[in-house]
Amino acid sequence: MELDDFKQAWQGLDARIGTQESLQIEMFRERKLEKARRGLRPLVWGQGVQLAIGAILALWGGSFWVGHRQVTHLLICGLLVHLCGLLFIASAARILYLIQRIDYAAPVLEIQRRLADLRLWRLRVEAPANAVIACFIWIPVLWMNLAEYGFDVWQYDDGRFLLWSLSSGVVGLALVALVVWLMRRLGYVRTLEDSAVGHSVRRAEAALGEVTRFEQE
Repeated sequence: MELDDFKQAWQGLDARIGTQESLQIEMFRERKLEKARRGLRPLVWGQGVQLAIGAILALWGGSFWVGHRQVTHLLICGLLVHLCGLLFIASAARILYLIQRIDYAAPVLEIQRRLADLRLWRLRVEAPANAVIACFIWIPVLWMNLAEYGFDVWQYDDGRFLLWSLSSGVVGLALVALVVWLMRRLGYVRTLEDSAVGHSVRRAEAALGEVTRFEQE
């Protein structure tokens, strides 16, 4: 074999190896990106459920306060539940929007930025808001349910039950804040944040992290 023929054969082999490596990298990238996409599906389904719950609360609260406009405290209860339903809808819509704007054909760094926006929203907005709502929303819901059966708490205790309910909500919120503070002091910040962000986001982040490490190697 002549030297030129040998060089050409070597170059052809090198080109085929390079092409094969590129295909392997691309296949690995596509598998991991699909894993990231699948990882977010439970979150999408969860937001669909939250939209339905929000719609039910908004409709129930809206119809309740409209039907009890003459009774101030029942009007307020209905408005609070109505507002809670609207907040659930807005939060779910925001998360679905953040998921929808992730372009899996974009560079991995850009996808990670989009995912970071989703993480930040769940951590800084959704988690604190849900903690506050969970501690207090049961109060107007309970009053509304009792009122539906013809029992108006306010007429029987002159506000004592309301004071107890609000105190319970404040204590519950204080306990949540205490747990968060203790976890931060004990060095469990990452655990706390991962819990607030949810498994779906963490799974997608892990898949993208594998792509980044593979490309760097």
